[in-house]
Amino acid sequence: MAPESAGVVIGEDGLARPAWAATDPLMRNYYDQEWGMPVTDEQGLYERICLEGFQAGLSWATILRKRPAFRAAFAGFDPEAVALFSNADVERLLQDQGIIRNRLKILATVKNAQATLELRNDGGLVDFVWGFRPDSTPEPRVAAEIPTQSAESIALSKALRKRGFSFVGPTTMFALMEAVGIVDTHLLASHRRGSSGVWQV
Repeated sequence: MAPESAGVVIGEDGLARPAWAATDPLMRNYYDQEWGMPVTDEQGLYERICLEGFQAGLSWATILRKRPAFRAAFAGFDPEAVALFSNADVERLLQDQGIIRNRLKILATVKNAQATLELRNDGGLVDFVWGFRPDSTPEPRVAAEIPTQSAESIALSKALRKRGFSFVGPTTMFALMEAVGIVDTHLLASHRRGSSGVWQV
């Protein structure tokens, strides 16, 4: 691996990535194939909201490693199925060593499923979340220039909370917006900058 240049690390494949995506193969594959690409289906967006909530206070690598177990535990993040989870399901999940066993986060996943179904009466989750896309996106050269929240992520957080969602704070929602392509915070020198097709580069 070559030394950092313009905030990125040049990998053995000659591609420039931020430091967080440069070493762990799981994180590198996630960065190269998934992170920052538009998520425009209800189930996919619901899953991302829940996983970002579970990530709070933990590393994203931990969540990625556990994602298959999360999907098994939460019915593939089908909001219709999870919305019907009972107290017995919650207790069962608290014994599931494959996931993050946090009662509040598990309850939030069920609550967020119910709120997702409610939003179908008002345009749906995808249009609701993507409605907070800003007029411009950051253009960071180094990681320190990437914001951790924005006016739009603060507004999205408030709007989702009003609709019954939880674990959707402004920082968590900015991370969501980065992950699903609503903003592009790829470093300018990264080989993935502009890959979402949402923003002109």
